[in-house]
Amino acid sequence: TGNDCVGTAIRQGCESVMQLEMMPCPPAERAANNAWPEWPRVLKTDYGQQEAIAKFGSDPRVYQTTVKEFYKNEAGQVCGALIAKLESQVVDGRRQMVPTGEEFTVDCDLVLIAAGFTGCQPYVAEAFGVDLTKRGTVADVKYATNVPKVFACGDMRRGQSLVVWALREGRDTAAVVDESLMGYTNL
Repeated sequence: TGNDCVGTAIRQGCESVMQLEMMPCPPAERAANNAWPEWPRVLKTDYGQQEAIAKFGSDPRVYQTTVKEFYKNEAGQVCGALIAKLESQVVDGRRQMVPTGEEFTVDCDLVLIAAGFTGCQPYVAEAFGVDLTKRGTVADVKYATNVPKVFACGDMRRGQSLVVWALREGRDTAAVVDESLMGYTNL
């Protein structure tokens, strides 16, 4: 999903791109504990990263990082992010990525969050009073939920899917919302 976001951002003319990855960089070759026929847990560079390398001269991925905070300018637009470095630790018997305390900031004017999921968290549906399907996604008719002026798109209504679907559905939903508010749409 992150790879799709990188490729899409480049094709839409971004001046730079950064892809944050929580996990450590995988090894270039299979480790001894990752023998065939297991899925190879090795570094893969897909089309989006390849395009970033060709355009900007470096891999866009920054491993063992996560966003701690977003910054906005006086107009309320995103203008930066505070990034926390992570390390792998065992916490309560489970291995987790936890902040190291080391942080840095980056300037940005667009943030795409590529965190696919299988449906809606129940508390979100409850907060908005929307119905869910048997699969746990938000029930809708042409992006409109059972609650007036509450709409859903992307993974929220489809379940886990590709970023290109989220982009398409975002645009289609914007047209439905526009028509709901204005009585017509030019989108």
